[in-house]
Amino acid sequence: MRRLRCTALVFALLLLASPVLAQETVKLFVYEDGYVKVEISIVPDNYTEPLIVPVTEHAQDIIVEDSRGNPIDFQETNGSLLIYPGSAELVRISYYTPDLTSKRGIVWTVNFSSEVPFEVVLPDGAVIVDLSDIPLRINGTSITMPPGNQSVSYIIENPPTGKNQKSGALEVLLAFGGAVLVGGVFFIWWRKRSGNDGGETKADPIEDALKSDELREEEKLALKYLLEHGGRASQAEIRDALGIPKTTAWRMFKRLEEKGLVRIIRGRKENWVELKR
Repeated sequence: MRRLRCTALVFALLLLASPVLAQETVKLFVYEDGYVKVEISIVPDNYTEPLIVPVTEHAQDIIVEDSRGNPIDFQETNGSLLIYPGSAELVRISYYTPDLTSKRGIVWTVNFSSEVPFEVVLPDGAVIVDLSDIPLRINGTSITMPPGNQSVSYIIENPPTGKNQKSGALEVLLAFGGAVLVGGVFFIWWRKRSGNDGGETKADPIEDALKSDELREEEKLALKYLLEHGGRASQAEIRDALGIPKTTAWRMFKRLEEKGLVRIIRGRKENWVELKR
């Protein structure tokens, strides 16, 4: 009898720890740099039990909210989100991750495993070159794949240029063209102020990064903007100056932070970016 009770208790705990998903939709928005925005919508069938939703190892900027945009309590543990839906009739989860894509030569591949069909939205100019299974639906760069461990391979046939980027991008680049000269003058002044105008010159990572080909044009413009504004500015200020979308700016700042060029300072109302020296 005791063994039977223990077995029943273990089974009940396993049920409690199992994902409780009645209806689920999954969308993957793939960006040119390999980052993916994952959007999951869940209609829970039991409001008293938590939802367990697996996420990737390097999930970033996780948001869990209801249909009205109100935040929902969750905990991140062991590669999953433990979500407490409360009275929410719909749970929306979104996050960014670099873990779902890989690149070999010019071919990008998105790998994703799902228990339900999921939609993959590829970047503009993407051409599909391979699929792991027969898709349920294809509409331009949007592919709906069946459940399972699936992959979508593609190439970017026509990378966006100044002519097909969103309106105003070319004007922004032209407006910042003079920043190259101003940035050079600033470097000279900064070196003199730091006592590096004579003798052995110390390497400056910001200057080296601006001279290299490793940074994208918008990343260089962001660094130059920081140089011209005392080495620190709000993310919104830089984003507006460069005329780029919020998600594009967020990924750009994360790349610069990972390269050790800037630090992101979290504020109550907005985030700030500071040159790292």
